[in-house]
Amino acid sequence: MTGPATAGPRVLVGFDGSPAAIAGLGVAADLLPGADATVLHLWTPPFAGDVLRRRLVDRAGTVDELMELVEQEGAAEAGRVARLGCVVARAEGWTATARVARSYGGDGLRFAAVAQESGADLVLVGARGLSGVSAVLDSTTDLVVQHSPVPVLVVPFPMLVDERERARTGPVVVGWDGSPGAAQAWHEAEALLPGRPRVAVVVGDDDRGAVPLDGDGRGVTLRRVPAPHPVPGPARATARALAEAARREAASVVVVGSRGRSTWRTELLGSTALAVLRRTHVPVLVVPAAARVTRGAEPVGSGAESG
Repeated sequence: MTGPATAGPRVLVGFDGSPAAIAGLGVAADLLPGADATVLHLWTPPFAGDVLRRRLVDRAGTVDELMELVEQEGAAEAGRVARLGCVVARAEGWTATARVARSYGGDGLRFAAVAQESGADLVLVGARGLSGVSAVLDSTTDLVVQHSPVPVLVVPFPMLVDERERARTGPVVVGWDGSPGAAQAWHEAEALLPGRPRVAVVVGDDDRGAVPLDGDGRGVTLRRVPAPHPVPGPARATARALAEAARREAASVVVVGSRGRSTWRTELLGSTALAVLRRTHVPVLVVPAAARVTRGAEPVGSGAESG
């Protein structure tokens, strides 16, 4: 008899019923087969369009009755959207449970709070925009990425046919500089995306740390990429190099570490990670400094194959 299948990661899915959210679920299922999803839809009372409000006004006898009807309709619609997300997730091969939560503004912060209390291994959000996930800035997605205590997978929309195919079969590109953030990102990539080849990308002459190994001791592919000239700033230079490496490697996902929270907005996520999100057209896995790593090898000083 064969033993039970290894459980997939627990994924908290941000779902609003949009084409970007539906497409993001499909891409994530290619990257993370067999995941267990909690499909979260946030809604902000009062929920009602003009037509619905007019119908409810006609039905309600008092203001209190009107507010109660608006609340009732909003909750019902929110549940419908979350259940639709479950249908999509199950069609992609995941198990799925619907969850609805209220938000009174600051949806990204509310989402990050749910991620922390739910015990999720990963958060999935979609982002619209032609320039990779440039729309992440000043959006709910931006706040999720900046404040989530667990890794966040950001799937851009739209993705082209060849980009979708890379998500199914391509290697994982990890930005590597030997820092604790890079080591955290590497270990999370190993835990969440087992079995996929990984490419450590070192930008410029950076040689601050040993190249990591896979958990079973196998070597990894090392790519040293020259920094762009003229250098547009360290963060943007690194992001440009990682985006180009992802294209050349036909990567399924780019993994970057973040610095965690601090006073200034650009330091909440880390300027390099923000720049990668703006530039690349493939999914990006952002790993916060405080992410929980349950397995993964320590970096060591040998076993790399230069290329």
